Amino acid sequence: MGIFGRKRRTEGGSAGRHAAPEADDTIEDEAYDEESELSDVSDGPYDVADFEDDGIPRIDLGSVKVPVPDGSQVQVEMDPEAGGVRAVHVVTEQGQITVSAYAAPRSGGLWREVSSELADQLRSDGAKVSIGRGVWGLEISAIIGDVALRFVGVDRPRWMLRGVIAGPQSEAAAAVEVLREIVRRTIVDRGDAPMPVRTPLTITLPEAVAEHIAAQQQQG
Repeated sequence: MGIFGRKRRTEGGSAGRHAAPEADDTIEDEAYDEESELSDVSDGPYDVADFEDDGIPRIDLGSVKVPVPDGSQVQVEMDPEAGGVRAVHVVTEQGQITVSAYAAPRSGGLWREVSSELADQLRSDGAKVSIGRGVWGLEISAIIGDVALRFVGVDRPRWMLRGVIAGPQSEAAAAVEVLREIVRRTIVDRGDAPMPVRTPLTITLPEAVAEHIAAQQQQG
C-alpha cells in the first residue's frame, strides 16, 4: 500500500484552512502556535517510542524511518570529507524530498530559531521568500530561478524534524502535500544519549544499500 491511500484526520477543517502559506517575507510571532512551541503529536511525525505499526513501507535510516511513495526513488548523498552519509533524498514526480532530524530541547522552539536563520540565508542567496502557517505551524516557501522550495519543521520533545521539497514551480501546489504526507508518516529515533541542541541525528543506511554504494565506489 502506498502512503497516500488514507486521508489525514482533520479537526474543524484545519487542513483546508492551512493549505498554503500566506505571502510574506518576514517571520512574525503569529506564525507560531500561541499556546505551545510543540505541535500536536497525535497524527505524526512519530517518536519511535510511541509509534504503532501501520503497515506503511519505510526506508530505515537509523535516526529516521522515512516512507517511500509508490513510483518514487531513493538517492543517497555521501559526504566525501567525513566519509559518511550527508543526506538521503526521496525523489517523486513533484520534486526531491529531504527529511532531517536534529537534537532539540524538551520544551521545543528549535524550529522557530532555525526557520528565521533559514529564511535569512535564502534571501541572501537571492531567493524570493514567503512565510506562512501550515499544518504544524510555520512553513517557508522560496523560489530560486526555476526551482520552488518548501520547508516545514516539526518540534517534539528532544528532537526536531525538518522536511524540504525542491521541484519545478509548475508542481509547487502538489509538492507541498506530498512533502507534508511524508513528514507526517516519518518516525524519529532520537536515542537516549545526551547531545547538543541542533546536532544532526546520525543517518545509517540499510545493509543492502550500504553494500551497493560500497561496490559502486570500488568500481569508480
